[in-house]
Amino acid sequence: MLHYMTPLPFIEHVRAQRDLQTMKLIRLKLKKNKLLLRETDKGGNLYVAHINEFEEKAIEYRVKTGAYEELSSSPIEEILSKVTRLLNDLHAKPSQISSPQYKKIIPSRLTVELVYMYYNPKTHKNPLTLRPIMNTIHAVTTGISRFLDQSIRPLFDMHAQPRPIIDGGHLLSGITNLYTMLPQDESLEILEEFLREHHYEKVQSIPIRIILQLAHLVLNDTAFADGNKFYRQIIGGAMGSPFTLTLANIFMWKWEKCHLWCNRTP
Repeated sequence: MLHYMTPLPFIEHVRAQRDLQTMKLIRLKLKKNKLLLRETDKGGNLYVAHINEFEEKAIEYRVKTGAYEELSSSPIEEILSKVTRLLNDLHAKPSQISSPQYKKIIPSRLTVELVYMYYNPKTHKNPLTLRPIMNTIHAVTTGISRFLDQSIRPLFDMHAQPRPIIDGGHLLSGITNLYTMLPQDESLEILEEFLREHHYEKVQSIPIRIILQLAHLVLNDTAFADGNKFYRQIIGGAMGSPFTLTLANIFMWKWEKCHLWCNRTP
């Protein structure tokens, strides 16, 4: 079937061509001078800096958090095989995950890509720091992460109102780098505690122990490229992965509960 588009008016066509040429000139200038153009973390402004500045800040961030270990090669094949094998095993057993659920979360070899990290500058901070963002759209565990988020977030919203974190920009005062500082094993223990405290033995008909296995995959199999190097996240979860925010909310639920209890203890 043929589709026809209304041609642009001449003046709009000229403007579009001029804008395209401007963009090409900007890209050439950035490349020639080894500059990076990034949107700021807040305010939606643009920030231009030499690539070395970003690299130095990125190294400083990785050292400060200790959340990443460098790998010698891309781990995507290893992660894909591990995740696919586990999901196939779960799907083959009765009462583990249903066929519709399996289709939602199984990664496709044709579309998966290694996560890559980029940084948005926090120009409102002095000195300037970076917020790391992972592009997880085609990550091996994105289907699992999205499924867990869609399944568990409503439970958290129902039982922990009215104080969810909502998003990374509304973390409690004094809590910094929460995503990269979540202890992975403890976070899974707290997730189990939250579900059992509210009397859930299953979520979406999936037993809690299987939910924890899936959450373990999302947390422990986060690997990414940063420039021409490869890393694995060993503390916390990826900022950009859907389930990370829900897990951070549940972690803070436990923190607030303990904090309030301790303050009431004589």
